[in-house]
Amino acid sequence: MTTQAATNSRQVERSRMRAVMNNIILHLHPTRVPAPALRFTYTWGLGGLSTLLTVILLATGILLMFRYDASVERAYASIQYLETQVTFGSLLRSIHHWAANLLLITVFLHMLRVFFTGSFKKGRAVNWGVGIVLLLLVVSFNFTGYLLPWDQLAYWAITVATSLLSYLPLIGNALTTFLLGGPEVGQAALRNFYAIHVAVLPALMLLVMAYHFWRIRKDGDISQPERQGKVEKLTTIPYLVEKEVAAGVVLVTGIVLWAMFVPAPLEALANPAHPPNPAKAAWYFLGLQELLLHMHPLAAVVLPGFILLGLALVPVWDRREQDIGIYFRSRVGRRVALVSGVLGVVLPVALVLLDAFWVDFPAWLPWLPTIISNGLIPMMLTLAGLAAIYAGLKVIFKANRSEATLGLVTFLFISLITLTLIGIFFRGPNMALVWPW
Repeated sequence: MTTQAATNSRQVERSRMRAVMNNIILHLHPTRVPAPALRFTYTWGLGGLSTLLTVILLATGILLMFRYDASVERAYASIQYLETQVTFGSLLRSIHHWAANLLLITVFLHMLRVFFTGSFKKGRAVNWGVGIVLLLLVVSFNFTGYLLPWDQLAYWAITVATSLLSYLPLIGNALTTFLLGGPEVGQAALRNFYAIHVAVLPALMLLVMAYHFWRIRKDGDISQPERQGKVEKLTTIPYLVEKEVAAGVVLVTGIVLWAMFVPAPLEALANPAHPPNPAKAAWYFLGLQELLLHMHPLAAVVLPGFILLGLALVPVWDRREQDIGIYFRSRVGRRVALVSGVLGVVLPVALVLLDAFWVDFPAWLPWLPTIISNGLIPMMLTLAGLAAIYAGLKVIFKANRSEATLGLVTFLFISLITLTLIGIFFRGPNMALVWPW
C-alpha cells in the first residue's frame, strides 16, 4: 500500500507540474495558432531565441556576481580567478559573453523580420516602438557589461564610446558625467556600470519584455497575411512547443560548444597611460565610430538619431495593411529590397573611399566653421541622398509608398552592417584604411 501510495503521489505531482508548465506556456502563447505561422522560415524563431538568450544571460549573470568584485583594484583579478580557479568558471563567463553578443544579433534580425513582413501594421505600431526600446536596452546591457572585466579592450572601448555620447545635443555631457561619475573612466564609472548592468537594466528588461508579450497577445498574436477561406489552426501544445524546444536545444548546444572552443577575450590589465592603436569602440558601435571619421562628431551622433526617429515613425508612414505578413510586400518589393541591399554595400564603401582620398570639405571651404563644413553639410547631403534613394525607387520601380519605404530601410540596415564591417576589418593603426589580410 505504501509503494502504491508513493506512486500515486508522484503521478499527482507530475500532473500538477505539467499543468503549471502548460499554464505558463499558454500565458505566453494562444491555445491555438494558424498552421502557416508554424513555418520556421516565417519567424525563424528569432523572438523565442532572443527570450531564451535573455534567460541564459540572467542565469549566468547571477552566477558570475558571486565571484566578481567591482573595484578597479580587484575587478581584473576576480576575472582571472574565475577563469583559472573556479570550476567551469571560464566556460560560464564565455557562455555569458557570447550569449550577450548573439542576443544583439538575434534582436536585430528579429526587428528585420518584423519589418520585412510588415508586422508593425494593423494596430501593432506600439509594439514596434517597444521592440526598438528592447533593442536599445540590449545595446545598453552590452555597453555596461563591456567595462566590467577592466582589461585594456574594455577600458579603451568604453573610453571611446563615452566620448561619442558626450556629443549628444543637450544631454550628452550630463549623460557622460552621470555614467562615468566624473571626467574619466575610473572607480566611479566601474561602480556605476556594474549597478546599471545588474540592477537597473534587468528590471527594465523584464518589465518591457512582459509588456511586449502582452501586446503580442492583445494585437492578435503572430501577424499573418490575409487569406481567403478558413485557415487551419493547430494547438500550441505540442505543435508550437515542439518547434520551440528543438530550436532552444540547438541554440544552447551551439553556445556551449562555441564557448568551449572560443573563450571570452581577456586582454592585459587596463592601463590609462597606454592606449592601444587603434582604440576602437565595441563592435556594435563601430558603425557610429566610422561615421565619426567622416563628419563632425555632433553630426555623426545627430544623424543616427534622425534615422532612429524615422524607424520609430515607420508605422505612421507605411499604413498599407494589405501586405501584412508577406515578406518584402510584393514582387516589386522584392526587387526594390534586392537593389537597395546592393546599394547598401556599394555606396557606403564608395563614400568611405572618396572621403579618405578625395573629398575634404574643411579644406575646400576654409572660411566656414568646421561644424558646418564637416558637420552640417555632410549630414544634409546624406539626408538628401536618402530622400533621393526613396524617390528613385518610386520612379524607377513604380513602387508604392510601402515598397519604397521597404527599400529605404533595407538600404539603411545594410549600410549599418557595411560600416560596421569596415570598422572591424578595414581600420588599422591610427584608424587608417588597411587590408585585413
